[in-house]
Amino acid sequence: MEQLEQYRIAENLEQDLGDPSHPESVMSFKTVMELDEQEAFPEQELTWLYNWHLQDYYVPANCGGKFTNFEEFLAIVRVLSRRDQTTGIAFTTLFWSFLCWMAGTDAQKQKLSKFIIEEQGALCLGYSEREHGSDLVNGGLTATKVSGGYILNGEKWPINRATRSGLSFVLARTGEEGEAKGLSLFMVDKRELDSSNYYNLPKILTHGIRGSDMSGIGFSDCFVPDSMLLWKEGDGLELGLKGFQITRTFCAAFSQGAADTALKTTLNFALKRIVYNKTVWELPQPRKVLTDAFLDILICDCETIGAARGFSVVPEQFSVWAAVVKYFVTRQLEQMVNDVYVVLGSRFYMRDEHDYGIFQKVLRDNSIISMFDGSTVVNLHALILQFRQLTKTRQRRKPKTMSAIASRLETTFSLQKPAPNFEPTKLELFGRGADDSLQGLEIALTQLEELKGNPEVDSEMLEKLIALSNLVLEELNAHDEAIAQSKFEFGHEQSPELFEIAKKYCALHAAASCLHMWIYNRQLLGDFFAQGEWLVLSIHRLLRTIRPMPYSISETYSENVANELVRLHKSDKLFSIVPIQLAQSIIKQEDKINELIRI
Repeated sequence: MEQLEQYRIAENLEQDLGDPSHPESVMSFKTVMELDEQEAFPEQELTWLYNWHLQDYYVPANCGGKFTNFEEFLAIVRVLSRRDQTTGIAFTTLFWSFLCWMAGTDAQKQKLSKFIIEEQGALCLGYSEREHGSDLVNGGLTATKVSGGYILNGEKWPINRATRSGLSFVLARTGEEGEAKGLSLFMVDKRELDSSNYYNLPKILTHGIRGSDMSGIGFSDCFVPDSMLLWKEGDGLELGLKGFQITRTFCAAFSQGAADTALKTTLNFALKRIVYNKTVWELPQPRKVLTDAFLDILICDCETIGAARGFSVVPEQFSVWAAVVKYFVTRQLEQMVNDVYVVLGSRFYMRDEHDYGIFQKVLRDNSIISMFDGSTVVNLHALILQFRQLTKTRQRRKPKTMSAIASRLETTFSLQKPAPNFEPTKLELFGRGADDSLQGLEIALTQLEELKGNPEVDSEMLEKLIALSNLVLEELNAHDEAIAQSKFEFGHEQSPELFEIAKKYCALHAAASCLHMWIYNRQLLGDFFAQGEWLVLSIHRLLRTIRPMPYSISETYSENVANELVRLHKSDKLFSIVPIQLAQSIIKQEDKINELIRI
């Protein structure tokens, strides 16, 4: 399979970083574990990334950077995070710059672009507060209007990179407490403040990402000029929530990087460890656990890569899609990491016994991702509030509507099609009932029926796939009925039943995304992807979380997926539907050179 152009930068970064299992590589497992033991901030690693000019890919091309599309960006962050989430998260606070790219003036954009690219500046986001958490509208930090600017008073906590960042996006109350229009967003440049009027809060000791600058910032009668206000006074909450649609989606890349490392180091152990006169891998239960973990990664790939492209095609639908990705992908991969550690046995808990102890660091670090930028409850609640409109829209679809959805689905999921430019002004606080991925499920079923008799598609696999896809549609219809019968009201006091319904919706959304990804890339992503056995197992795996299903659907399919997992591992490829080439170990490079010499 020829590498897709949008993945070349990630592959280049991967090669330049080198094999993380080699102690001398940049961000090697040995190095990041030593930093973790010391709870040390990864200063040298971040400097290396700045010197590589990774920061350029956080700035849009029309603002002087190299950012082109979210699909490329997702792959970059994934490569970074498979080595160390602490470093990946610390560097990627730069993506809060999208608040400025969305709503800033030309002068603000120019200033921020220079700050990031030339001055190698760092950013942070101050939304939450110690006393209010995610209850943003009742935040206590105030911004009082005075001549030429505002006076800030109050604290924001906790904040990643609060102390070390030169620029902070701060949400402050400019109106009445509890009013949606009572908040404004400021792009606060600490270099331009009177140092006696702001202060940094102490570093927070954390369970994972121990080396992070997790702290906070406080203001005491601190003057900020009007030029630091983003957009307009009173529009801070709207801008902030739209910014979450971007950042919630790309939190998935942190989880994807961690999942790759967790599976890779566990598989490496299973292939070498001998018990009962066999390798651990040869034992049925460990092999099943690791194969299921591989399926989880492929499922989450389809959901996240589809979303990354969807930003450019249907940005107005991301109040729904971003919430699905943030809940489903981060939780699914968090559970995956917890599932595979049983294969390592006691070594998962040891800090230096296997691969420098990287697994236990991944286990700790990755557990926070599902809490970033809105917890699982926050994201499920965001979905619940839109279910009525989603259900009504699906019921009202007409042939013309379906034709438009089909066209958008192809642009969204076909990886060989260029995605249009992202237009942040099209982001909406509520998606107006649109969700192409699930509302186009019948389109996918029609496309599957049309593949009958195609000599390139195995008829037995296709029959299973159609049967499972019809079950997905059946569950979607049951979802609509459940919403119609529910005692739904707007507000925060939703029933536990609705949260369970929202979880099922996310699983159905993932199943639909897998279908669309396969349909539009069947002839693009290689033989394993095209054969579709992984897809049958993936949809079966998702349905088992929703309804009673047979434990296994095909032992042959499972064995073939297991063999592909080992093949990717031995070929130093990323576990992905787009398996980019990973940096190879020095030993493997020397083996290849010796082989060429013998030839």
